[in-house]
Amino acid sequence: MSLLPADKPLLDLDAWPRVRPVFAADPAVEARIDVLLAGMSMAEKVGQVVQADIASVTPEDVRTYHLGAVLNGGNSAPGGRSRAAPAEWLALADAFWLASAGDEGAGIPVIWGTDSVHGNNNVVGATIFPHNAGLGATGDVDLFERIGRATALEMRATGQDWTFAPTLAVTRDDRWGRTYESYSESAELVARFGAALVRGLQGRPGEPGFLGPDHVVATAKHFVGDGATEDGRDQGETIVSERDMRDVHAVPYAAALEAGLHGVMASFSGWQGQKMHGREDLLTGLLKRHWNFDGVVVGDWNGHGQLPGCSETDCPDAIVAGLDMYMAPDSWKELAGNLLRQVREGVIPVARLDDAVRRVLRVKARAGLLDAPRPSERPHGGDFGLLGCEAHVRLADEAVRKSAVLLKNAGNLLPLRRGLRVLVVGAAADDIGTACGGWSLSWQGGGLQKPDYPHAETLLDGIRRIVGAAGGTVEYSPDGEFAVRPDVAIAVYGERPYAEFRGDLETLDFCPGAGREAVRLRRLKAAGIPVVSVFYSGRPLWVNPELNASDAFVAAFLPGTRAGALADLLFAAEGEEFTGRLSFSWPRDVDQYVLNAGDEDYAPLFPFGFGLSLGDTCRLGELHEKGAGGGDDGRTVFDLGSLIGSWRLELGDAAGVEALQRRQAASPGGTVQVRPADYGRQENALRIEWSGDGSATFLHDPLDLRRESNADFSLRLAYVADDASVQGLEVLLLGEAGSAEVRHGSLLPESEADERRLDAPLKWAAAEGSDLSAVHGVQLRLRGEGAIILTRIAFEMVTL
Repeated sequence: MSLLPADKPLLDLDAWPRVRPVFAADPAVEARIDVLLAGMSMAEKVGQVVQADIASVTPEDVRTYHLGAVLNGGNSAPGGRSRAAPAEWLALADAFWLASAGDEGAGIPVIWGTDSVHGNNNVVGATIFPHNAGLGATGDVDLFERIGRATALEMRATGQDWTFAPTLAVTRDDRWGRTYESYSESAELVARFGAALVRGLQGRPGEPGFLGPDHVVATAKHFVGDGATEDGRDQGETIVSERDMRDVHAVPYAAALEAGLHGVMASFSGWQGQKMHGREDLLTGLLKRHWNFDGVVVGDWNGHGQLPGCSETDCPDAIVAGLDMYMAPDSWKELAGNLLRQVREGVIPVARLDDAVRRVLRVKARAGLLDAPRPSERPHGGDFGLLGCEAHVRLADEAVRKSAVLLKNAGNLLPLRRGLRVLVVGAAADDIGTACGGWSLSWQGGGLQKPDYPHAETLLDGIRRIVGAAGGTVEYSPDGEFAVRPDVAIAVYGERPYAEFRGDLETLDFCPGAGREAVRLRRLKAAGIPVVSVFYSGRPLWVNPELNASDAFVAAFLPGTRAGALADLLFAAEGEEFTGRLSFSWPRDVDQYVLNAGDEDYAPLFPFGFGLSLGDTCRLGELHEKGAGGGDDGRTVFDLGSLIGSWRLELGDAAGVEALQRRQAASPGGTVQVRPADYGRQENALRIEWSGDGSATFLHDPLDLRRESNADFSLRLAYVADDASVQGLEVLLLGEAGSAEVRHGSLLPESEADERRLDAPLKWAAAEGSDLSAVHGVQLRLRGEGAIILTRIAFEMVTL
């Protein structure tokens, strides 16, 4: 059975390079696998190729269904608590091991996979290193190996065996929301750095300790071409020739295989009209046969369900194409049942299932898991002192300093004298979450607190450390106001945390529309205060106005929990120097989405490889400030007293419908009235009052929210109301082909003051009939008379 349509040509594998084999077949290992396979029932074999998320599976489920693997998705943690203690992670790892291996350890133990993409970033207290876009600027291959080793040790402390890293995407359009997971626009750099991280995570093949107790199994993702999707849309279609796929996007995978890679994750994306989870020519023909990969090909989060004719619970085509393990976080039980039936019916060849199981067992054998005791009894198990330990903190400091790129230094403002009166501006200066970005304690990131990471040092902390020791003073003012005129202002700002498609952009303008950071910077400059900007971002963005309003500008990318090390560069503490060089080209214009060295008409503001050192002459002149003029992804409906983007409000009753034209308005019959309201600040909310039957409907051009639903997003309302109004409030999600009431979401207790929240999972709305492919409105109604003060409506990830 082949998934390739007859009219689709096979790859010209003769034109593809070979990969030097790293591992010769070990007769003893293969003989042991033969014995295990011979003793397994068909249900036990099927279980080995299914991976369930810990939020949807129990140790008893693992025992009953013989599951071969579990994972914790970006928002999954022991007990559903994102701040679960390290000991809870280890205890759950022990429970899964016991359920699979048995009291005597004679069974086949489960393997636990996790997205440790910049440290053991799912666990409180762990060292969170800079994201890959920053690390790519370091140019330091040895640093990557050391970060890999540190990450593996911190994972071993909490009981995980397998990381879904490194990301080997070669990003070609910086609007892509996963750009920060990529090392570079250069395939050569991605290959070098990715292979180095694999060596750090797994050890070096042929050397003592390879895949031993100090290491974990690595997985390269997302195979292949995910960094070149059309318009930078996550999970989209990659539009490249076979030559570009071979000579650009596949290059890092060949390097990772030669470094001893044991796992490859199939991409959500497609190529030539076919999704990667079903590309037999790539998964089997290229990867396994031409390149002799003998490890495991694992799917991405229910990615098999995107194949034509498939669903999340029924997809034999994926394993036939070459997938060895289904990542079926919440669909695992029904999927396993269907796979078992399909093997018995001959839809899935037994030989293909056996090959997939052999690969899973081979990885477990090479990693020593078939003979290892429970995780808490292994070397480093329970050694929670490794999390954020001094050695790893110093390593993170080194990575932060080496990844920062100095883009502007007019008049050689930097390095700053340490005894100055310093004004630090911007909430990001003291926000760990902004510095860490996505994939930090939760999938989308944000909301991190200093007690979560005792070893953390924000940039504000670092500035206070250096300036205070030299007798200077530091005033912190998030909004830029100051009591005493400073000698210099250090402004820290950047992108809000995001992950995957939630970070996809329509424009590279950092601040489309009003509210530019440059306004605050210009105010400081007008007062005669020199300005240093430190910019946190997951990618190069158009920041011409901010560059013009800054005397010095540092691209710090996403530095992680040790952002304070940037202060060592700003003040040249202990002779520190800026050595970071851009691994991505920086745009001169807001529409330079595809901007890569070697392209025709290549005209960046800062080219690939650019970076100033202290003392270099800065020749950057005044830049044009023609930006995007506005930005709207439609996911935020109402916030801070205003409709966001293209959202509009209509008030309706029996007399008709009236579009909101003024801040204070009423429906035609007067039964629904709205006016600005104060909630903590002036006019940052909206009072909606009902005196009879009527509606307040927020409308937008149709939005496709199916990806958000798959990612467990919710419709969130934040509002203030008395108990009677709460009980009478009705909320409808409007779709082109169907609407659904979402009133029965999770009504949380009062959080701050008397604010209430209604969190309605989009999956619930879909189950009730709402058409999530074309959502065009959110409607509020009230049974009876009453009022609410609305503070926010958005489609967003709800974290614990």
